[in-house]
Amino acid sequence: MNQELVDGVRAALIELDRDESVGAIVLVGAPPGFSAGSDLKFIGALGLEAMGRFEQECGDLGRLIGFISKPVVAAVEAFAIGGGFTFATCCDVVVAGRGSKWSLPEVPHGWLTPWGIKSLVARVGLVKARLLCFCLELLTAEAARELGVVDYCCDDGKALSTAVSIAEKLALLPRPAVAATKRFFSGYLMENAEAMDFEANRLFLDNCRERAAQATLDKFRHR
Repeated sequence: MNQELVDGVRAALIELDRDESVGAIVLVGAPPGFSAGSDLKFIGALGLEAMGRFEQECGDLGRLIGFISKPVVAAVEAFAIGGGFTFATCCDVVVAGRGSKWSLPEVPHGWLTPWGIKSLVARVGLVKARLLCFCLELLTAEAARELGVVDYCCDDGKALSTAVSIAEKLALLPRPAVAATKRFFSGYLMENAEAMDFEANRLFLDNCRERAAQATLDKFRHR
C-alpha cells in the first residue's frame, strides 16, 4: 500500500458506490497475493509526521468501506499481511483461498498496528485481536475462519470467482434493504473506529521513534 494505491482505491470505491448499475463490489489483490500492507520502502522514505498522515489515510480508506451503501467482498489469495489483513477485515464479507496466510507483523517490526484494529475487534473480540497483533504465529485461512476473520474458505485460485458469486447474490437482493442493513450494522461495528485509529496512529508514531522500528525501516531505506 502506497499513496497511489490508497488514492486509487478510495476514488474507485466512491465511483462504484455512486454507480446505480453496481449492486456489490469485489476487492481483489494483484498477484501474487491480496496485500502485504504498507510499502515499507515508501513509508520509510517519509518523515514521521508524513508517515503518520499516510497511515491515517489508510485507516480512512478502511472505514470508508463501512460508510458506502454497496456491500464489499474481499477475495484473498496467498496472503493478507499487516494493512492487507486489517483492510480485508473492513470488508463486509471475506473470502479466502485455503492456502492463504494471515498475519499482523507490525509488533515484530517495532510498532503497534496503526489502523483497522476496530474492524478486527468487531470480528474476533478484544482479547483475540490483541493476541493477533502480537503476531506469535501465522494464521491459516481455516484458522482465520474459525476466529471470524474470514467468512468463507475456498480452494486456492477460486477466491475471486467465489467472491463474485457471493457479490452477485448480494446484488440480487433489494438494494434499499441491503443499504439499510449495512448502515444499521456499520453504526455499531464502527463505533469509536475513528478514535481508535487516531490513538493507534499516535502510538504507532511513538513506536517509530524507537530503536527497533528504526532498525526495521533502515532495512528498506537502504534498498
